[in-house]
Amino acid sequence: MQKLALACAALLSFHVDAQLNKRVEDIAEYAVNTYQTTQVHTLTNLVSFPTVNKATVKAPQNPDFIGFKALLKMKAAELGFDYQDLGYTVLIGMGEQSEKVTIVTHGDVQPANASKWQQSPFIIDTSEPGKLIGRGTEDDKGAIATALYAMKAIKDNNISLNNRIELMIYLAEESDWGPLQEFMKRYSQPKYAVTIDASYPVVVAEKGWSLIAPTFASTSDQSGVYVSDVTGGAFASQIPEDASLVLHNASTELVAQLKQKATTLKQVEYTFTEQNGGVLISVKGRSAHSSEPESGDNAIAYLAEIFRGIELENNSDGQLIKFVNQLIGLDIHGKQFGDIAYQHDFMGPMTVAPTVIERDGNKLTLVVNARRPMGKDESLLQQQIETALTQWQSHNQVTLQGIKVSIGTPMLLDNAPHAQKLLDIFKHFTGDKDAGFVSIGGGTNAKLFNNAVSFGPSMPGKRYTGHSEHEFITLEQLELNLRMYTAMMIELGNM
Repeated sequence: MQKLALACAALLSFHVDAQLNKRVEDIAEYAVNTYQTTQVHTLTNLVSFPTVNKATVKAPQNPDFIGFKALLKMKAAELGFDYQDLGYTVLIGMGEQSEKVTIVTHGDVQPANASKWQQSPFIIDTSEPGKLIGRGTEDDKGAIATALYAMKAIKDNNISLNNRIELMIYLAEESDWGPLQEFMKRYSQPKYAVTIDASYPVVVAEKGWSLIAPTFASTSDQSGVYVSDVTGGAFASQIPEDASLVLHNASTELVAQLKQKATTLKQVEYTFTEQNGGVLISVKGRSAHSSEPESGDNAIAYLAEIFRGIELENNSDGQLIKFVNQLIGLDIHGKQFGDIAYQHDFMGPMTVAPTVIERDGNKLTLVVNARRPMGKDESLLQQQIETALTQWQSHNQVTLQGIKVSIGTPMLLDNAPHAQKLLDIFKHFTGDKDAGFVSIGGGTNAKLFNNAVSFGPSMPGKRYTGHSEHEFITLEQLELNLRMYTAMMIELGNM
């Protein structure tokens, strides 16, 4: 912790009010004046390909990805760049210099529930003034379009660079890092790397993506009050917007009690529907990226919350509700989950969120997504998770049918040689002289590079919409990104 603080202080002692070279600023202005409309058109085309990875077909053989790559190849040729299709990875480059700057992005996107969008999530919706709404607009196809036209603006102006600019587009970032990890074994490390899949001002630390997934046993005990058909969430990295269950054998008084409690939880919307055999209880929350659970309202957590203190039969669905209430609740930092909660002075606290419920025959699995900062040894965290799960089973006289635990490695890069230059660019174009280095809960492909930091595309203080069911990027943000990415490529290209 102290090391990071000292390093940041040292970096910030230089160029606090650094002014950008006038020529660089002019080219950034040229990029916007010449290519703002064109990058919106290209983004529209990129979004039109539903590049969601499927378990049944690998990305290189998936027709949607094949079409997506064909578009990228066409754009590279049109703009005058070299193009390499390496299966899961596409490289689009400018220049033949021996050293390079790698700009890291991804072309795959998270699933989208079409019923939650005004039109197809893969058609750009402009019904809200100033916004381009669609899956991938913020994460990460907007960044791809911007990077292409930043490169083009530099090429148009015949800017001489010491380093090659190489745009790397990976096609399974949201689901499987394995192919990229294999690719990186033969990819020569760049002089500088920047991921444009995160936040501004400059991200120098990322939490480790972690997972706790207990599987609950099914029982046929239906003599008392019980719940069934528990559902919730869409995928592991999204705060769930919807959750529901069916309540059985409940008295009129109990249903009234649950309804009363629901009225006190105003962050979400509860619906009670009488049906044959029970009462369907549904929760409408707000989706968000699970790296920022504070930005959403977790429907699974709120569904469980109204049953806090209610005795339910110990079938698999009831066990899951009890698990959420006792070990997670409405807290997002793991404070109820044994001793796993902790925080890092710079990276902030651990976050813990139930994100999706998976049913496979008689088995019911709850996926809990945790984001882990530096500051606690992995073996200790593993032990604390196991202890909490063991104690919960003993206390509730439950035997879990399976437990999957995966603990990710956080990244803290406090000595990146190009971080200060990026911070200077951000300060110049935003006027935010107090901007500094930041940490995020998300995990990007920066972890696979020797000295990668992240630079945008989302602004500090604004809700990140990637992974949500209302993903968008603004025209204003695209313009700002184009200015800053043009300046970034010139500055790093000559470092």
